[in-house]
Amino acid sequence: MSQTPDNAVRTYIEHHSAAFVDDLAAWLRIPSVSAQPEHDDDVRRSAEWLAAKLAETGFPVTEVWPTPGAPAVFAEWLSSDPDAPTVLVYGHHDVQPAAREDGWRTDPFEPVIEDGRLYARGAADDKGQVFFHTLGVRAHLAVTGRTAPAVNLKLIVEGEEESGSPHFRALVEEHAHRLAADAVIVSDTGMWSETTPTVCTGMRGLADCEITLYGPDQDIHSGSFGGAVPNPATVAARIVAALHDDEERVTVPGFYDGIAPLSDTERELFAELPFDEETWLRTAKSHATLGEAGYTTLERIWGRPTAEVNGIGGGYQGAGGKTIVPSSAFVKLSFRLVAGQEPDKIERAVEDWVAALVPAGIRHEIVFGAATRPCLTPLDHPALRSVVRAMGRAFDGEKIRFTREGGSGPAADLQDVLGAPVLFLGISVPSDGWHAPDEKVELDLLLKGVEASAHLWGDLADALR
Repeated sequence: MSQTPDNAVRTYIEHHSAAFVDDLAAWLRIPSVSAQPEHDDDVRRSAEWLAAKLAETGFPVTEVWPTPGAPAVFAEWLSSDPDAPTVLVYGHHDVQPAAREDGWRTDPFEPVIEDGRLYARGAADDKGQVFFHTLGVRAHLAVTGRTAPAVNLKLIVEGEEESGSPHFRALVEEHAHRLAADAVIVSDTGMWSETTPTVCTGMRGLADCEITLYGPDQDIHSGSFGGAVPNPATVAARIVAALHDDEERVTVPGFYDGIAPLSDTERELFAELPFDEETWLRTAKSHATLGEAGYTTLERIWGRPTAEVNGIGGGYQGAGGKTIVPSSAFVKLSFRLVAGQEPDKIERAVEDWVAALVPAGIRHEIVFGAATRPCLTPLDHPALRSVVRAMGRAFDGEKIRFTREGGSGPAADLQDVLGAPVLFLGISVPSDGWHAPDEKVELDLLLKGVEASAHLWGDLADALR
């Protein structure tokens, strides 16, 4: 394997870390909130800032790609090696809304460094983790003496991830020939903790829907008509009650068809993590665990599909009583999916399941949101082994363990359209407070991310040939 000297990489990074942090702080001052139209110009400014900084880093090609929503940034730096593999890095430059009155101790868009931590919206999610690749590739070049990376290196940094990536798949399909790669590195994830470095191997997919149930043409008197006509609120309650069986398995027919079961190896790897259920419950602001029988808490949130009731309503909601049969009711459901499940098949199965539960006299509609497919990296994939080695070198040979993410993201779109494996390289930790007040990144871990990035390109160049 092509090895960059560890001490030389670390020394280079130390010498350039102050300027790196200053540049990151300048980017964090741009309030690129994709969910708020008043920040549309800021999101564009963020994309332009990044494109200029990537050009300054050395990328010969940097482009801002428009979408019907917020712009994305593309960059490319071809290797001088004619048979070099191609690697695409994914991240996003938009951030969650943030305001001082939300509970921030300081202005969320005026970065502050305290006790080795950089506080600002986007510090960890995801500007910090995108930006560590800029210094990483420079360290890679400086230490190896190369004038171009060991791989054909590309970046795609979208501007709408925090708004559900509504235009990302279409963007990837439109530019598939430009984005083609042998592997995709996603730097929008994290580690187990500050003392337990980990690599994520998968994310769940997502399908969600709102079911609206219509009964009488208007609210009607429950004394005159109740018990003689169907009640849409009752039907909503029955749908919710029927969603799980006594072992907390989802009852939608065909829901579990084709899923990739957790292997014994993965279950053993999950069990190695220093998981404390009581601590986890405190983080979850909950008082007991509950889930599919036969699986641990980590297995349930990482490796098993789920169904959740996100909302239910209908009828009178005010103070006191109002004796009616309501004219309508609704249920909001979401389904987290694992490898082997296809969102469109799940949606059709849910439609059939609901139709079978709705009685005559009730009209219903189902509206599905934008779906996300699950993605999973095989534990024996050579690119994953490269990521693990690069992380191990950055963390001084410490054992790198494995996690999955219970949430969902657009990584599967890259996997589907490009036909390339997705790997995750992230250094954020749970205490970083993604989407919360006082979001921060640990600067020492951020520089570990720089190190891992510097070591990765030479390793992947050999592993993917």
